[in-house]
Amino acid sequence: MITLSWWQLGLASLLVLALAATLSSARLNLTRPLLIAATRTVIQLSLIGLVLEALFSTTSPWWVGLMALVMLVAAGREVMARQNRRLRGHWSLSIGTGSMMLSSFCVTLLTLIAVVQPTPWYEPQYAIPLLGMLLGNTMTGIALGLDRLHEGAWHQRALIEGRLLLGQTGFEAMEDIRRGAMRSGTIPAINSMAAAGLVSLPGMMTGQILAGSSPVEAVKYQILLMFMIAAGTGFGTLLAVNWSCRRLFDDRVRLRLDRLTGG
Repeated sequence: MITLSWWQLGLASLLVLALAATLSSARLNLTRPLLIAATRTVIQLSLIGLVLEALFSTTSPWWVGLMALVMLVAAGREVMARQNRRLRGHWSLSIGTGSMMLSSFCVTLLTLIAVVQPTPWYEPQYAIPLLGMLLGNTMTGIALGLDRLHEGAWHQRALIEGRLLLGQTGFEAMEDIRRGAMRSGTIPAINSMAAAGLVSLPGMMTGQILAGSSPVEAVKYQILLMFMIAAGTGFGTLLAVNWSCRRLFDDRVRLRLDRLTGG
């Protein structure tokens, strides 16, 4: 593997600076977010690199569990932050975090124990990267699904209340909106699988090839990862959308948009 030095990464950063200058001249108001995101990327990845080096040297299940918990909470917060309208109070964070825990954690555990079978099964070299990639994609799917659900409920309030007056349940009144939200959350994962190998070389496969692994072995791991992502994203989106939909109605089956921010 060709080792990269920090000055070589500095050269690569010139591309981001050139893009920032272009965005500034076009007056798109994206220069500051771009530079902040680039700075966060450097700081966060550098810190996580140090943390993972220490974690890989200990192989302690307690430290692995703590790292997984931190990743889960951070992903739950990102789900909450990416919604234009979200449930008030702790509900938005709880639904996002809970659905990811039940989907991503279960899929990762199943993959580690039944498929990859490292020794021990919580080997951080396998557990943390797999969980991280799964959480990242599941987070995006859940955020898209919840955002679509809440926006649909907000803009189609009259239609939903009309269906409730006709005797439908809350789930029945929001059937079309729920289906659209679930599709929004799962379609990116489906598209990624459909385009893999033809339109793009996925990140994990590319990284393994650059690190010197056999392309055939890299392909096997990438197929495994994409199946994990599809399952985790799909189940996580279904859970989150249904839980959030239930929260939009009270015990008397009345639509409660005041439970959304801006409601």
